[in-house]
Amino acid sequence: MHSTISLVLIDDNRLLREGLASLIRDQPGFTILAASADIDEALQAVREAKPSVVLLDFSLENQDALRVTGTVHLEVPEAKVIVMGLLPAQEDIADFVTAGAAGFIMKDASLAQFLSTIRAVAAGEPVLPAELTSSLFTQIAMLAVRKGKPRPLEEVGLTERERQVIDLLGEGLSNKEIAARLHIAVHTVKSHVHNVLEKLALRTRLEVAAFTRGIERRSSTPDAEP
Repeated sequence: MHSTISLVLIDDNRLLREGLASLIRDQPGFTILAASADIDEALQAVREAKPSVVLLDFSLENQDALRVTGTVHLEVPEAKVIVMGLLPAQEDIADFVTAGAAGFIMKDASLAQFLSTIRAVAAGEPVLPAELTSSLFTQIAMLAVRKGKPRPLEEVGLTERERQVIDLLGEGLSNKEIAARLHIAVHTVKSHVHNVLEKLALRTRLEVAAFTRGIERRSSTPDAEP
């Protein structure tokens, strides 16, 4: 049997908060430990209950969503943060990835997408919707210009297997799915992902996915700059 996924919901829109909580409670395998608009109250609930997942509204007042993401990741790292309510051309996605967000849910996500993202993140697989790839890649590229990284793929000495893993990360596959596709062990995939992050000077697999998709998009454009 699958274990129950425990959640803390943080959203300052009462109607949306209560609606989401009600929808989640109606689904098997989920339990809401707390649902609050008060950030301090919600963070205390996270510290005490240590939920599987924290569902966090992106548009909290005073841009507190980023602060909350960092606080949860630092103080309760076992609680995975999912940021909700994003638009395709969303600013600051890279900041949320750096702060420790494990997944993102679009503003127009279906209930099926909403629940599947929670399940994936609770199982340890980060989720980056395809709609956010462009925004994240652009932000990573801007950081790269300032920091001199990530390094071009042709310069980092990637092995053939590492290139295969990068391609599959770009497709949004989980470690388990990559292992099945390549007929290798999951722990071997994790090792390859670690090596790829090191070689590309990136921080997370979400950045690798965005970086890879961004390269593919640019290379498929006839007038793309080299």
